[in-house]
Amino acid sequence: MVKNMGIEQSLFEYICHSVENTPFYQLVGIRLSALGVGQAEFKLIASHQHTNPMGLLHGGVLMSLADAAMGNAIRSMGIRGVTADCSTAFVAAASIQGELLAQGKVVKAGKRLVYTRAEVYCDGKIVADAKGTFANIGTIDLDETR
Repeated sequence: MVKNMGIEQSLFEYICHSVENTPFYQLVGIRLSALGVGQAEFKLIASHQHTNPMGLLHGGVLMSLADAAMGNAIRSMGIRGVTADCSTAFVAAASIQGELLAQGKVVKAGKRLVYTRAEVYCDGKIVADAKGTFANIGTIDLDETR
């Protein structure tokens, strides 16, 4: 169950539906857990399928989870955005049996660019810190999606 932390109900339902039907999220196991104005939380249960050749959790999993949280934090404001730049600092190793939680937020939304941050936690411990710049490509038209 996704928690609505104060966004308009029709936008909330639209985002929840689109996230549930995103093939990449389904493939990796990324799940939306909460949405608020300018913020989003995503979870993923790490497993062996998320490892790199060394048997460690692949950094791309953490980056993808952070990108999902940042991108959907933007969408929670009714903005359509695409990643223009993203950087991730890996702070600590994440367990391949742990629950990952990414908390994304909008730092500043401009007419052309939107600046975001995300932190990724594994079992409550921070494992990655990300920042992203997204191109603002317009507003979400809920009438167009029906």
